Amino acid sequence: MAGVLVYSTKQGLALELISAARKIDETVWAVSINDDNLAQALAAAGARVFKISNPDLTVADTGAVAAAIKQVLDKVNTDVVLLSSDRRGKELAGRLAQVIGAGCLTDVTAINVEGSKIECQRNALGGATIATQYIEGPKVIAIRPRAYEAAGAGNGSVEELAVEIKGAAIKVIDFKPKAADTVNIEAAEILVAVGQGLSDEAKLTDIQDLAARLGGEVACSKPLATDKKWLSEERIIGLSGKKCKPQLALLLGISGQVQFTVGIRDARVIAAINTDENAAINYMADYIMQADLHDVIKELNEKL
Repeated sequence: MAGVLVYSTKQGLALELISAARKIDETVWAVSINDDNLAQALAAAGARVFKISNPDLTVADTGAVAAAIKQVLDKVNTDVVLLSSDRRGKELAGRLAQVIGAGCLTDVTAINVEGSKIECQRNALGGATIATQYIEGPKVIAIRPRAYEAAGAGNGSVEELAVEIKGAAIKVIDFKPKAADTVNIEAAEILVAVGQGLSDEAKLTDIQDLAARLGGEVACSKPLATDKKWLSEERIIGLSGKKCKPQLALLLGISGQVQFTVGIRDARVIAAINTDENAAINYMADYIMQADLHDVIKELNEKL
């Protein structure tokens, strides 16, 4: 292989992609678009950075970004691109794959090189199993956040690169932040996650108090955010949310459906509190308490 090209607008995720790329090849190129700080950070991690400065190019226009990355690929002559498997990265992955005629895999959790094959591990069958897949020919691979550690210090470089961008059919007039939590449960070392065993929304205050006392964050299973609207979607763990690797996961009133467990099974320690002795979550938990979560939370808050 003749090197790997990586791209993400987020510095932390881009540094993780550099670590993943080095599993494939020691030669790593990176792209930054209208972001000098990102370019310098990637170079400091050892990547050879192509810095694109173009006022007509906005990272929200994934079609234009795909066209720009293709021009970078034409220059470096590689057919392997790593992106981050966040929302924008997934959209870009499909667009870029179409532009360069590549195969595309998203939500990849691990990669391994066997000869000329880049074997990618991904959740399959709704998270019930892990599939190993690979792409023949040009490859666009989107890596799940936190699948790899951020790259350390290295000796890279920054090179200015001019690209030609056609006028977009849609003009971006303004950016406004999404009205939502700014919490990053993927980075939390301690998570207090709650499921449908919670009796009512008012009880969330006790959950939040406990998380604060432990120095952690509150997370949840999907129904509490999408159905009941008690918490934001930024706090969902699982196939439809975030994959988390905390040092401690305290799971309260969560049955343990596979769509949830795929997002927390890599936690170092899992403690589950549930009234159902046969709950599926008990089969993966390190510690189990069969009890009413409200009683346990009250006592924990008093003790802490």
